[in-house]
Amino acid sequence: MTTLAGNPSLVPQPGHLYVVATPIGNLADLTERARAILGAVDVIACEDTRTTGAMLHRFGLHKDLVPYHEHNETEAAERLAEMVGAGKSVAVVSDAGTPGLSDPGFRIVRACRRRNLPVVPVPGPCALTAVLSAAGLPTNGFLFAGFLPAKSAARIVFLQKHHDFDYTLALYESCHRIDKFAAEIVEVLGPDRVICIAKEVTKLHETFLVGLSADVQARLGKTSLKGEFVVLIAPKEFVP
Repeated sequence: MTTLAGNPSLVPQPGHLYVVATPIGNLADLTERARAILGAVDVIACEDTRTTGAMLHRFGLHKDLVPYHEHNETEAAERLAEMVGAGKSVAVVSDAGTPGLSDPGFRIVRACRRRNLPVVPVPGPCALTAVLSAAGLPTNGFLFAGFLPAKSAARIVFLQKHHDFDYTLALYESCHRIDKFAAEIVEVLGPDRVICIAKEVTKLHETFLVGLSADVQARLGKTSLKGEFVVLIAPKEFVP
């Protein structure tokens, strides 16, 4: 049996970037390794210092936080990579989940890779993989497309292009567009396409709506549209 005591992976090394996954809702999902790394690195780069600060406070951690979000990501990535190059240990986190998956993270990783600096993943929660694991749709292959464009016409083009795609489609959608997107799926892919719409995963009001698209759309209309949504679309011939 392995133990955490004396585990070198729990100690951040100088001149390393750590890509740390954080809870998407349930704070108990923060791994022991993630907690140890966040508690010992020199700097934590985060989307929102208030959100990350509150999470760290819950675990009794108090660290220097550097804003790293979509509005300053290009400039901040270079500055943070320079810190790593100067021997600092830096962790990057998103507000929730795994950095780099429809969240800031890619550019700082790229900046470190360009400098041949070590980048270490500290895996953990991810809404995408959580829903894939529990939805019951095929997972032998999938295409993750993140957030589709805000305009309905662009989303419809995407659905038309992937109408006969051989694997599961996986997407994120906002509470402001999920009802429209569900209607577009029924319109373009048909009422009998098997889909899953999941929201608030790992949170108190976690909901999985799985079934034929027309049925899921109807059930969606009877639920609260607050929260973060993950949408899975099964291949055309899939039978649940």
